[in-house]
Amino acid sequence: MSCASATLVVWTSGWLHGAAAADDVLDALGAWAELHEVVADDDGTATALDLPGPDEPPVGPALLLAALRRAQAGGARLVLPVAGDVRGLGGRGPLSASALRAGQAVVLPEVGVGLVPRLVADGVLRWTVFDLPSAAPGEHIPIGEAEHGLASAMREAATALVTLDVARHRPNVRAEIAERAAEHTKLAWPDGMPPRALRVLQRAAEVAAILEVAASDAPGGAVSASATRARDEALKPLSQAVRRARLSAVDEAVRVLSDQGAGRH
Repeated sequence: MSCASATLVVWTSGWLHGAAAADDVLDALGAWAELHEVVADDDGTATALDLPGPDEPPVGPALLLAALRRAQAGGARLVLPVAGDVRGLGGRGPLSASALRAGQAVVLPEVGVGLVPRLVADGVLRWTVFDLPSAAPGEHIPIGEAEHGLASAMREAATALVTLDVARHRPNVRAEIAERAAEHTKLAWPDGMPPRALRVLQRAAEVAAILEVAASDAPGGAVSASATRARDEALKPLSQAVRRARLSAVDEAVRVLSDQGAGRH
């Protein structure tokens, strides 16, 4: 599955560079929850951005966009942390801990903050704004490298499905994979979204769908603990390829949208 942070990164970057309207950003976020709310994690961050603090009622995302405009944000970056790799989150602290739990974050280095989404009620997604201890760069993955890795991952995924026999009791497994992958194509992206980034995101969705089906196969056709471990080990590199592909595609989208915005001025 793609994530709300990827949506916010791409659309906010497009908006900051004139490639999208503020309403477009808000509409795109609607794919993830009916209601989005924003609150700062600490009083210092709240004061700096004129946002509610941790003990105050949250506000809507429109006020977050206004705060980013006032702070002269130049762009956003997606971070998809996993255990042992929290690069781009400024080291250990509340931001990295929260992002690791969520598996995602939005980082705005020029503003010195990071945002992490969390579902707090049915249909309500809360974005908490954290102080970014440092603006250390995140992982940069050339999109060509990510695309090649995904192609290899897709081949490995097909082999893994056969080897692990995850579809033994699922006669419609291909249709199930296609249906899960199709869910990802419903997300809206700015008009200036580069085709290559879209292609990589789509391929990542296809591999992710295979992973989801394999992981939910109770347990992947395995009949023993050792077989379960074998399945998990076989699927781990595929999950990493999906993560790297999404990071690369979003970075490429931000770069192209920023260049388009620069060309307008």
